[in-house]
Amino acid sequence: MKTLIQKIYLEEHQSFACRRYRTPNFETNWHKHEEFELILIKEGHGTAMIGDYIGEFKAGDIYFIAGNLPHWFKKQYHKLIGCSVVIHFKKEIFGNGFLQLPELKNVFHFLNKEDGIQIQPKLKKEMAAAIFELETLKGFQRISLLLQCLQKISTTIHYVTLTQNFASSNDNINPAIEKIIEFSFKRYLTPITLKQVADVAAMSIPTFCRFFKKNIKKTYFDFIQDLRISHACKLLTNSNKPIMEICYESGYNSWAHFSKQFKQVKQLTPTQYRKEFEEKDSF
Repeated sequence: MKTLIQKIYLEEHQSFACRRYRTPNFETNWHKHEEFELILIKEGHGTAMIGDYIGEFKAGDIYFIAGNLPHWFKKQYHKLIGCSVVIHFKKEIFGNGFLQLPELKNVFHFLNKEDGIQIQPKLKKEMAAAIFELETLKGFQRISLLLQCLQKISTTIHYVTLTQNFASSNDNINPAIEKIIEFSFKRYLTPITLKQVADVAAMSIPTFCRFFKKNIKKTYFDFIQDLRISHACKLLTNSNKPIMEICYESGYNSWAHFSKQFKQVKQLTPTQYRKEFEEKDSF
């Protein structure tokens, strides 16, 4: 059976991996690994799926993903170039007692969480510089800088928690999940019935609903809603299209329904969301 558990290759002289992945190696579908991941998006944009979170990713974004937390950075267009610098490490590389030193209590508590987070603008420049430096460092300086990065993240307020306590075992995951997600990305801007997607998974509708909720931690229609709102966010921030036009281009045929769901997901109206982005972008 196909597994979505990714194996991270380590050089013999290294305790953790820091590599640049560029198309086609950037394209890794819904997957997980036991290593923690610190990822800087260098090129490309699209939809980030981390646990039960769905949102836009773009060049310059930095995410920290706990071990065994499923994720997928799916490019918006097939021909678009994707590139990232990714650090993978296990908590065990620091030994049994090292992280319990009083000076490292913040890092210890941070690594015991099962969260996916996104670094905010005030910390991004500093973190990006450190990640680029880690690509070329060797020896003691390498592990020292990784610890500095973890200390910085664990003591800052400049990140947003995207998903929490998304329990995922180390067992193989049913490959039907990947088929369902692929189908959904192709069809989410058009009407979809449970019968259609259940057929893709080769399941009855009740079995499919239970299966999807168990694996993605949300109902299928909540998942589709998140994809549509994420698409709307891209249009709001990357175009000057009227908001009513964006509503229809995001798979909605009712302004009231779109506005209600957008505010439910983002805690802002579409107009407020666009204005807030423009204000942040002006700094």
